[in-house]
Amino acid sequence: MSDTRTPPSDSDLTSALAALRGENPTLGIPKLHALLLSKNPGWLVSERRTRKVLQSLGLTNTVKGPTSASAEGLKYPSSKLLDGLDPLKYTQKGLALRVEYFDQKKGKGLVVITDVSEGTIIWREDPFALAPEWEIFDLTTNSVACTFCSTPFSDPSSPLIAKCPHNSYSAYCPARFCNRLCLTRGTKISHTLLCPARNPKAKELFQFIRVNHWMALHALVQCTTRLLLSAVVPNPRQPDPSLDEEWAVFNSFASLNLEDRESLGSHQHMHPTWKEAFRLYRQALWDPPADADKKRLAKLSKRTFQSAETEVVRKKLNEELFSYDAFLRNLGRMSLNLEGHGGLYVLHSHLNHSCTPNVSVRHLHQSTNLPRISLIAKRDIAAGEELFISYVDPVLPVSARQQKLREWSFRCECERCKAEGLAVGDELGEVRPPTDLEKELKAGLGLF
Repeated sequence: MSDTRTPPSDSDLTSALAALRGENPTLGIPKLHALLLSKNPGWLVSERRTRKVLQSLGLTNTVKGPTSASAEGLKYPSSKLLDGLDPLKYTQKGLALRVEYFDQKKGKGLVVITDVSEGTIIWREDPFALAPEWEIFDLTTNSVACTFCSTPFSDPSSPLIAKCPHNSYSAYCPARFCNRLCLTRGTKISHTLLCPARNPKAKELFQFIRVNHWMALHALVQCTTRLLLSAVVPNPRQPDPSLDEEWAVFNSFASLNLEDRESLGSHQHMHPTWKEAFRLYRQALWDPPADADKKRLAKLSKRTFQSAETEVVRKKLNEELFSYDAFLRNLGRMSLNLEGHGGLYVLHSHLNHSCTPNVSVRHLHQSTNLPRISLIAKRDIAAGEELFISYVDPVLPVSARQQKLREWSFRCECERCKAEGLAVGDELGEVRPPTDLEKELKAGLGLF
């Protein structure tokens, strides 16, 4: 029988191998080659060609684990490419981007294909999940901002504002929505499970989040409800295929276990708090202790799990969301990727750091859609350049910036850090007044 397999193009093979290496940093080349062929049975690819492509990408070296330490004791986040992600769906007319996987240490990034002029809006993006900053959070819980999009109401008495239909004197829910569309979207993505009138355990969880100022936990709750509600199966024999799409997006965000982040300098939440957070998270969204609450939650999420297919879904959700290890891993994922005001954005999550960024993140739609971000060129950007934002306040001296950046598990080696490091010697940065450049950078970031 003749071999019907065909050799893939160089670009297809490069993309596939970059994604596989990101997902499997510990595999040797022979095993990675075997995995490539198992995922692409129609391809004809030799191990020699696989090795050559990996060498060209700088991805031949394996590590001892997904969070292997570097020479400085830093642990690399795992980073995955999202299959089917098309940046052209986000960019403005006439502009183009490409997603690029660099290596295990740096992960993925965004590169412009076309020249971009200073001040140009490169793309706009709505959040995959929203955990707004605390001032806005309080507005939503006080019924003066939209529970779905978090936009404050210009007129709280407007007849367009939709109340939660389950709010009553006996079971209060403060949720209000800009209009019927926000109500429908919010109910589909999260409010079905987070309405305190229908799920009292959710109220306990949100009280804990607010007291502890834990934005990453709030973001994880929002992602979890989105995943759970995408797994709703009105017909148990036909599970909703959108769950796979939602999982792919969720898992594409770079991940680093919360314990590893703590070892790098993030000490906001210590282990006893993690355990309590996990208990409240699990009882609110998966396994309440009381039978009456179990029945109520099952009814809300419509989980019947009567067939083999739905049992597989249930097991996957339990293992990848509601085990303690998964909980810590997913909290780390949230804190790595949250935008400064509290949104989790698919394309934005690809942006790498520089202390002299060429892109600014702005919230321009404050009266109509507050969480929608606009990415604006801070200077002229030539085709082929990578896009950068700043993960930290650029006004800080170089030593403080480097310390804060450890939480993202890298040491910045941008030209500015090199110059300032040389200027101050081994001490790497004394406290000094910000320069005009630094003031301009901070003002333009829209993050602080």
